Amino acid sequence: MKTFPIKKGVTTLGMHLMLDAYGAPAKYLDDMKRVYKFLFHLPEMIGMHRLSTPLVINAEESATGRDPGGISGVVLIAESHISIHTFAKRGFFTFDMYSCSNFEDEVKQVLAHAKKMFPYKKYELKVVMRGQSYPLENAHKFKR
Repeated sequence: MKTFPIKKGVTTLGMHLMLDAYGAPAKYLDDMKRVYKFLFHLPEMIGMHRLSTPLVINAEESATGRDPGGISGVVLIAESHISIHTFAKRGFFTFDMYSCSNFEDEVKQVLAHAKKMFPYKKYELKVVMRGQSYPLENAHKFKR
């Protein structure tokens, strides 16, 4: 099943998946080891290559109280990057994955891994094809 269509013959620099997830348990969103494991294992699961170990930090609540704080993490991959920001007090997290490789066929697996690690109740998914005006000789043809 295709989650989103890529037009036949479209030349792009890569894909950017953006997930906003709601209703996840605070105990999972506030677990730095779980966030680390999520970022550590995901690249290999979908055939990508880690360039770094995940960097995971605890971000404190903002002085204004508008941002309740949470955990932020990022891992650099040969294909680009993967990041997550959790907000345990709100049961919410955002997740981004950008790659110069087409991972359309792996989107379902990415979502399943996120759901397993941070069991959310509702989500919003956006996928953007990046660099559609990138020089053709340097871009990737996604064949369909």
